[in-house]
Amino acid sequence: MDLTLWQYQFRIIMLGDSGVGKSSLLKRYTENLFLESINQTVGVDFYVHFLEVEPGVHVKLQFWDTAGQERFRSVTRSYYRNSVGVLLMFDLTNRASFDNIKEWHAEVCERVQPYKVLFILVGQKSDREAHGERVVSREEVNKLAGQLGVPYVEASAKTGQNVRGPFELLARQIYQALLSGEIELQEGWDGIKCIAPQTLRLQRANVAQPSTAPQSKKKCCG
Repeated sequence: MDLTLWQYQFRIIMLGDSGVGKSSLLKRYTENLFLESINQTVGVDFYVHFLEVEPGVHVKLQFWDTAGQERFRSVTRSYYRNSVGVLLMFDLTNRASFDNIKEWHAEVCERVQPYKVLFILVGQKSDREAHGERVVSREEVNKLAGQLGVPYVEASAKTGQNVRGPFELLARQIYQALLSGEIELQEGWDGIKCIAPQTLRLQRANVAQPSTAPQSKKKCCG
């Protein structure tokens, strides 16, 4: 793919407690690398990846990898409003990181208004289940995902299992929400950038979706 040719840019933020594996998962997805020991994120790190969401439509994914420690929360919060997508992560072997998901979700929903953001819930370190280290059941996570109205994906940065899943699911959901008009380009908001807005208008015109179709109800901000 010619990396200079992209039609859209989506800004996606990685959120969750410190140590859940945000940086490891992102590094595995963008560079196909896994490091047994990785320095904790201080403030915010940036990654870029390119994805073809449908034939001929290229998206530049800009990831903001945030620190999970409380002392960096004021820095992290400043990035919420310019994000269109959130990978909300917890560690399947750490119950506290799972229990804190509702707080992370509520904090984003409170601060992104009037803009819209879409979420994917990600359970990291799925490889640990084989060693009997999993402490959060699938039933618990599915219940929470249903309450929040968000999709759920399990992955392992260490083994590479399903690493592409959450990133590409979120990117395609954002793209479809853009085509349907659920998400709009807005002046002064950097969550989505579009190189050719007139092309977006044509794409929307070609989406056969009756305006009278019932709208599905979604929790919070997406």
